[in-house]
Amino acid sequence: MKGRLERISRIQNALAYLGHFTRAQMRFTLMVIGAAWGVLRLGLSPTSWRRTVRIEFWHSLQQATGGGMISVLVTAALTGFGIVAQAVYWLGFAGMAQMTGSILSTVMVREIAPVLVGVILLGRSGMLMLTELGTLTTGGQMRVLTGMGIDPFVAFLLPRSLAMTISGFTLGIIFSLTALLVGYVVCRVEGVITMPVWAFLDQVVSSMHPVDYFAIPAKFIFSGFAVGVCSCLSGMDATSEDDLASLMPRGFARGILSIMTINVVLSVWLD
Repeated sequence: MKGRLERISRIQNALAYLGHFTRAQMRFTLMVIGAAWGVLRLGLSPTSWRRTVRIEFWHSLQQATGGGMISVLVTAALTGFGIVAQAVYWLGFAGMAQMTGSILSTVMVREIAPVLVGVILLGRSGMLMLTELGTLTTGGQMRVLTGMGIDPFVAFLLPRSLAMTISGFTLGIIFSLTALLVGYVVCRVEGVITMPVWAFLDQVVSSMHPVDYFAIPAKFIFSGFAVGVCSCLSGMDATSEDDLASLMPRGFARGILSIMTINVVLSVWLD
């Protein structure tokens, strides 16, 4: 009887450890899902958009879009020179110039651009949000705001996440157009192509499948949204034992994982 009770106790301890490990690993994922639903629900409520929330939204939108514009343009120019121009050149060299539009729309615009824009948003704006909110949390200011009747979720996470969503779409479109135009200019200077620029862009657009008109904007939008939610939550979830040296690598890893997950899921689901 005693040996049976010991075996049952060991099984219970093993199950308890497994449950604790599972909850610990899934905790932040469940927080992101709940926060995303909360942002969508409260974002549609006019009562959530008080003056302070609107000010925070426009400030975050200006910081994310305006602050990341130079980085996006430079990265897009390098992408256009290194990917678009090379793809056009080698496809023409191999006698498959008719596949240029399909390759560029599928590989560059649909797959590469959302990931690069998401990484730029994460490094340029997401880490800044994480630092600001993490400092407020570890310094005790978040508790003070809560005691004053101010909901940090509405005051910080809601406007910043939606601002990053709009910024992700805006910067994504700018990135795609800039990369294509730079690639066209390089190919035109080198004499690889002779068609006008509008014919080149029409070739890319006409080669897109109907699902691409949903998939490409969706990747830009959801990547920006995920970066905003993960960055804000990582800062607001900090403890008194955390500092910037531990918060920033953790937040960056979570942001990268969310960007890759969204792009992979949408690619698999829509293909």
